Amino acid sequence: MLNTAAVALFALSALAPAEATEEPAPRLEVVTVNGSGCPAGDADVTTTDRTFSVGYHTFLARAGGGSAPTDFRKNCQLNIRVNVPEGYTYGLQKTSYRGYVHLQEGASALTRISTYLQGSSETKSVSQAFTGPASESWQVSYRPSQAEIVWAPCGEQRNININAELRVTLGTADPERLNFSIAESSTGAVRVRRC
Repeated sequence: MLNTAAVALFALSALAPAEATEEPAPRLEVVTVNGSGCPAGDADVTTTDRTFSVGYHTFLARAGGGSAPTDFRKNCQLNIRVNVPEGYTYGLQKTSYRGYVHLQEGASALTRISTYLQGSSETKSVSQAFTGPASESWQVSYRPSQAEIVWAPCGEQRNININAELRVTLGTADPERLNFSIAESSTGAVRVRRC
């Protein structure tokens, strides 16, 4: 009896029209990687249709231990072009940064990720603060819900910008000892939907 019911259900489901739930594959390109923490040509970029990853060589903020006054803050901005078929739009689904922080007692650090669409004033940000003493790996992620994704206007080409910032503040730490935060890599993915 159970087998007959299962076969009947399968037959009925085969007659029902299939819903097109799969998103078309976009073409993603990281146009620029640039900033005080990632001079041009100083990062390794890999992309697929929907994802990107960046390996950083010198994305490092530091204070103390002979650091220059301008070393306390570094940033790196990614500019990402997404091409989708007509009738579709796109938005940043997620991005994550990974690194390492080393702080003496009295020092602090901050990692901030801000993202926006080219030509838009709406900026989304996440941040994580660290206080010394600390010597640990970190990960900061921006993962909006489906309802919070900022979508490009339909029919318009708007690049996605992601700006990552590292700050290290010496505070009351020994100025002779080095404190730093380094970003080693970042990854991300875009989402596509029908207009």
